[in-house]
Amino acid sequence: MLVRTVLTAGAVAAALAAPAHAQERPLTVPGAEKLVSARLGDLTTAGTVASGHTVPADYAGLHATGTRNPTGVPGIQLDGYFPDTSTTNTNHGWNHDAQFVIRLPDRWNGGLVVAGSPGNRRQYANDVTISDWALGKGYAYAATDKGNTGLEFYEDGRRPGDAIAEWNHRLTQLTRAAKKVVRERYGHSPRRTYAAGISNGGYLVRWQLENRPELYDGGIDAEGTLWRAEGPNLFTYLPAILRAYPSYAATGDPAAHKALLKAGLAPGSEFLWPFHDQVYWELTQRIYREEFDPAYTGAEADYNYAARPKKVHRAVARISLTGQIRKPLITLQGTYDSLLPISTDSDVYAKLVRTRGKAPYRYYRLEAANHVDGLYDTYPDRLRPLLPCMRTAFTALESWTRDGTPPPASATLPRPTSGDLLNTCSLTS
Repeated sequence: MLVRTVLTAGAVAAALAAPAHAQERPLTVPGAEKLVSARLGDLTTAGTVASGHTVPADYAGLHATGTRNPTGVPGIQLDGYFPDTSTTNTNHGWNHDAQFVIRLPDRWNGGLVVAGSPGNRRQYANDVTISDWALGKGYAYAATDKGNTGLEFYEDGRRPGDAIAEWNHRLTQLTRAAKKVVRERYGHSPRRTYAAGISNGGYLVRWQLENRPELYDGGIDAEGTLWRAEGPNLFTYLPAILRAYPSYAATGDPAAHKALLKAGLAPGSEFLWPFHDQVYWELTQRIYREEFDPAYTGAEADYNYAARPKKVHRAVARISLTGQIRKPLITLQGTYDSLLPISTDSDVYAKLVRTRGKAPYRYYRLEAANHVDGLYDTYPDRLRPLLPCMRTAFTALESWTRDGTPPPASATLPRPTSGDLLNTCSLTS
């Protein structure tokens, strides 16, 4: 759930005006208020950075240096937005939310991958982690900014919970529209449609497979955010972390350390805590508390979710997860995740799915992976990237949904002691 500020690049607006090939029939995106089409020699970031058809700030810090991606995928890119009243997304100088990108490779494999942005980022946030790789396999790709972005995303909507409820609506809206665009471009609907996402994007995958399963053949959920009205959720552990960490940081207080572990942080992840204290914990608590409980005026460390009015819990319930997935899903999360601790997140969600789910499921716990792969560059001897395992899991999902070949059993996967951790992963322990 990356929540740092993302700067935009209005200078790419001119590049976006480059038209598609004159001989190609103009494409339409049902419901779009604005649409710009361009034929590109390379839809991957190897080409779109230079052409202005991506914004690198959107995906900064989400992948490790040395991640290998496909290049040289020609096709059509569609950029635009759906009608919306909020204006936090300034990409391309549009000052309009509900922005999307759709990429249609010339060599199409018959499939579609859709994604929502992680954290509060914008529509290009998955370009390196998901889009490049999916395009290299021949998939059409579509992504949304979720309808509101930035550190004041909670200002969108009329009542608590509206902003996050819009995230789910925007991914549903884009999936339906992208399927129609694919049919228009290639002459038939996608044979397979997958949802994929990281952090808040992973939450969207979970929600879609629980509530809109007819749109998808399966999904990949990487460290999706868990929202449960009765807990656990961000508000049941972040205030405890905020209370205990100052004492631990100042003196190494054993009682404070014990409290941090009780809140969900993993033993062995202590070296990551200073970064999360500086960048994530209080900011995340504040902006999501503003979304669900704007009436609260106390210190964030003193926030007591259990004691807050029922209307706050009802607001969280509106967007909560149940575990009742109805299409195949693979979940992955790192044991060193210090923003969404695995014990209060995917461990819990996996139990929900196994109890209530109505579709096949796999869950892979990755020892020494944390929430953002960019930190691997700083700690290559202590961490492992999550992205290679997400890609291996996607390949396994393809076989699972196409010909019934099941992935390896759910497992905790130890950190490899050799090999290319940046670009390879085995789902067997």
